[in-house]
Amino acid sequence: MSFSFVRRAALTSAIFSSMALAACVTPPRSAPLAPPTVAAAPAPVFQQVRPVEAEPIAPATQPALAFTPRGTAPVDAMLGYADKLRPLGTPELAIEIARLGDPGDAPVVQMQLALVLAQTRVPADLARSLGLLQRVIANPAPDAQPLQPLARVLAARYLEQRKVEDDRDRQAQQARDAQRRIDQLNDRIEALRAIERSFARPNTPTPHPNGGKPAAATAP
Repeated sequence: MSFSFVRRAALTSAIFSSMALAACVTPPRSAPLAPPTVAAAPAPVFQQVRPVEAEPIAPATQPALAFTPRGTAPVDAMLGYADKLRPLGTPELAIEIARLGDPGDAPVVQMQLALVLAQTRVPADLARSLGLLQRVIANPAPDAQPLQPLARVLAARYLEQRKVEDDRDRQAQQARDAQRRIDQLNDRIEALRAIERSFARPNTPTPHPNGGKPAAATAP
């Protein structure tokens, strides 16, 4: 037997032995793979956005700037506040005057109170409104300067309104005085007519005691 044949037989035997050993050995079972974790998406956050046009329902219950979006010019805010005051009646205006109270040296509150007082149609309130506007006009504070042109316009308008109302009251008083004099003259005229009628009555003859026959003459 040749050497090469023996070597091939040994190699073949080794191969078969390796195959048998591999078939007997059970490979280790791999651990199951965990499913990949998926991060939950965050819940959407809905923010309530207030439209620019939205305003409080109840007018004239907050300062003027509360009725308009932030960043609005002070004059625009004051005009918006004046527009809220127009439909209010006397009771609502009285409540607003009480809410504002003493404006002190705050130009915004002074303007607000001046606008409310001008709506009451009371002469004393209109005079007080003019005084508040004059204080705003003469105030050198930075927050008063943007309001001063509007304050000057309103002061001129209210001053003209006060003159018209004073003329109207004067004319009404003159009319009452004239009517009173007319009534007095009518009373005097009626008294004179009564006296005249009493003079125009005919004299009624006094009836005679003998039935209207003259008495017989008595002989001496």
